[in-house]
Amino acid sequence: MAKQQSSVKERQRIDVREPRRYKVYIYNDDFTTMEFVVRILMVVFFKNEAEAETIMLMVHRSGKGLVGVYSYDVAVSKVQRATKMARDEGFPLRLTYTPE
Repeated sequence: MAKQQSSVKERQRIDVREPRRYKVYIYNDDFTTMEFVVRILMVVFFKNEAEAETIMLMVHRSGKGLVGVYSYDVAVSKVQRATKMARDEGFPLRLTYTPE
């Protein structure tokens, strides 16, 4: 006996969403130099010198500053790279990422 094919097509629901974004923050401390913070912002986060200095001054005055908003993988990678650079130079610089 042959199988009958149905003319009814089944719909599949595909839920497509933007990936979650993460804010990266850098924190002030009493040991990391301002010059090093500017270097981190330029090398790791690709900020130009003016942006880097503005963020560094915000961190210096208010205790923390928003560096940027990235996808999860990029945020984690940048925080890890900046933290490693700081530790290699002997600085206790702290960075975090939080969901937007």
